[in-house]
Amino acid sequence: MLCCMPGVAFVPALLVGWSSAAFIISYAIAVLEGHVEPLVPYISDTGTKPPESGVFGFMINISALLGVITMYIRYLLIEKQNESSHFVRSSCNMFSLCIGLMGCIGMGIVATFQELAVPSVHDIGALVAFGSGVVYITLQSIISYKSCPQWNTYFVCHIRMAISAISCIAFIPMIVFASRISMRKIDWTPGEKDYTYHFLSAICEWTVAFGFIFFFLTFIRDFQ
Repeated sequence: MLCCMPGVAFVPALLVGWSSAAFIISYAIAVLEGHVEPLVPYISDTGTKPPESGVFGFMINISALLGVITMYIRYLLIEKQNESSHFVRSSCNMFSLCIGLMGCIGMGIVATFQELAVPSVHDIGALVAFGSGVVYITLQSIISYKSCPQWNTYFVCHIRMAISAISCIAFIPMIVFASRISMRKIDWTPGEKDYTYHFLSAICEWTVAFGFIFFFLTFIRDFQ
């Protein structure tokens, strides 16, 4: 199916499919191995212990690479469209690309440095990945509106802005609730101290992560 897509639409499609598989496969292995509880663990919890840690690290690093390729193609696409329409400053487009690349670097850090092995480095990588990702999709939503109606429909722009808004809203409590957790562990069970903070923060984390995935899904039509 990917080979039949016109243009370079297979790139964001591959990013979406591969990233979704990375989350789901590592989660399934971690649950089946009894390393995490099935009810909303942190994404990083599902890639901390072997064998799922190897799968998680490999697949998330590939996702980061696909993210770099997707964002660079998006940058080139906007530059080309901007030659005739002049709907956005080139510096703004470049800034958006740089923010996106920072997020991909953060993903690489998260995949390489496990949560329990090097927690401080892992946390910095996660903060960069999620923070930069939220800024990137927000900037891209704004750029999309500026390119209407010649290069985008308002319907697509509304969807992108809605995803950006939900991700931004979820990102803040994700950080707040995570900062209230007084212990670092991956095998949480209901009723434990700080479990509520962990549960709410994990829900927000999954919301932001899949917000990114659904956002890049909207790129497929543009890349055709």
